[in-house]
Amino acid sequence: MRAIVAVDERWGIGKNNDLLFKIPADMKHFRETTEGKTVVMGSNTLLSFPGGKPLKNRTNIVLWPGGEKREGCTVVGSLEELFGEVEKYPEDDVFVIGGAMLYRTLLPYCSEAIVTKVEADGGAEVFFEDLDALKNWSLVSASEPLETNGYTIRFTVYRNGDILPMRR
Repeated sequence: MRAIVAVDERWGIGKNNDLLFKIPADMKHFRETTEGKTVVMGSNTLLSFPGGKPLKNRTNIVLWPGGEKREGCTVVGSLEELFGEVEKYPEDDVFVIGGAMLYRTLLPYCSEAIVTKVEADGGAEVFFEDLDALKNWSLVSASEPLETNGYTIRFTVYRNGDILPMRR
């Protein structure tokens, strides 16, 4: 399982239940990375999508305790159920896509984090873990800076050196 996220210079990821930035190059990167794969999200992330509808061309798994069934989604009510569902798919084809609470909960189980770093302060209210400050995470690749839509971004990959096994 891997995480995919865009962060600002303070590792911020969101404000008012929305992304900090809408950068087409990052959205294309997200789409190309996750299309045809499995995405795991919390209920607020699902509800933040247009019409509260799941992402197209992906298997959508939503952790939503007490949540309603949704067309195009597998809704699970607990971490145990989530792990059971995730185990049905190849490990490298499962992406945690948010929100903040789900990232915090599942990051220890992720082998990698694919992080788009935006060189700006987005005024975030919620944050991703600062992977540079965590001893078990290491930066393994970073793209050259890309100037796009008035922002400088880098596509980076971090690897977790101490992955927790999923237990059901």
